[in-house]
Amino acid sequence: MSGAGPEVLARLSAVIEARRGGDPGQSYTARLLAAGPAKAAQKVGEEAVETVIEALRGDPAKLAAESADLLYHLLVLWAACDLPAERVWERLAAREGVSGIAEKAARAAGPGKSD
Repeated sequence: MSGAGPEVLARLSAVIEARRGGDPGQSYTARLLAAGPAKAAQKVGEEAVETVIEALRGDPAKLAAESADLLYHLLVLWAACDLPAERVWERLAAREGVSGIAEKAARAAGPGKSD
């Protein structure tokens, strides 16, 4: 699986950015970006539901396919909202080694909510 792994998300993000302003008749990504954040958010919701359904059905191949769709649409949503993927990666990195319970408690306390 050459080229597979987390780095594929960076390449996909770059492709999505390259499609910004492209011809919506020639590119599904350009069409989603032209439709704006609301349409991109709708697609993320649809793909999230499909991912959950496949998880519950227990078919790993279908779960992988739906998960890939979900990640793609999430990256499109970030692009539609002008949120660089790097900002999300930074937030994830900041949470490494932090208990999920402690992290949620810190968010509930207020500081950093505007990030």
